[in-house]
Order: sequence, then structure tokens, then C-alpha cells
Amino acid sequence: MSCDEIEALRLGLMNVLGTEDDAVRQHAEQELGDALNGDGPIAALANAESVAALQRHLDAALVDLEAEVAAADPSDPEIDYLRGRLVAVRDAERSLARIADSGETLLSDLGDSHHTLHEVFPTDE
Repeated sequence: MSCDEIEALRLGLMNVLGTEDDAVRQHAEQELGDALNGDGPIAALANAESVAALQRHLDAALVDLEAEVAAADPSDPEIDYLRGRLVAVRDAERSLARIADSGETLLSDLGDSHHTLHEVFPTDE
């Protein structure tokens, strides 16, 4: 059983954050295996370099996972794990949206601070 979407998101998030953890990276790459070599959403997610790219590729991976769950035989012993994986990926999608929203809020706040500084301390430029 593999949690490709979560492992790929971890790799992509490490890229975005500049996190260097060889043990985590090697473990994730090992778990993902051939999925990293394709041109699908898992490989794209693992190689993402921005929050926007993470969101876009996670959404595509989620669409694929939802299709996999819908096509699964309800009597398959793996169905509960597959459904749990879907819940975990949807939760990760919401967490990633919060990160993006926080970044946008920070960007806006910095703009406001910059504007306020120029109001208080006008420049000749």
C-alpha cells in the first residue's frame, strides 16, 4: 500500500520550503518509485517549486485518486485504505490552501506596512 499523493506532496513542499532532509527525501523517493519518472500528477507534485504548483498538481492527483476510489470494488479488502487515503489527501489539500492563504495575507500585510512607512516617512522619490 502506498500513499503516493502524500509522499509526493512532502517532496514538493520540501522543494518549496528549501528543506534539506536526505533521509526523508530518500524514503519518499523509494516509496514513489516509478511514479517519479512519469509525467503524471505525482511526479509533477514531487517536483513542484511553488505553492501554486503544489496546489495545481495536488488537485490533479486528487482527481485521479477520486476516480480510483469510484472504480474500486466495494468488496476489495483494500477499499478502506483507499478511502482513508482519499480523506487524508483532501485534508492535505485544505492544509495547503491555508498555507497559500497565509502567504497571501503576509504579502498584503507587508504591502500595507511599506505604504504606512512611506506615509509616516515620505521620500523624495
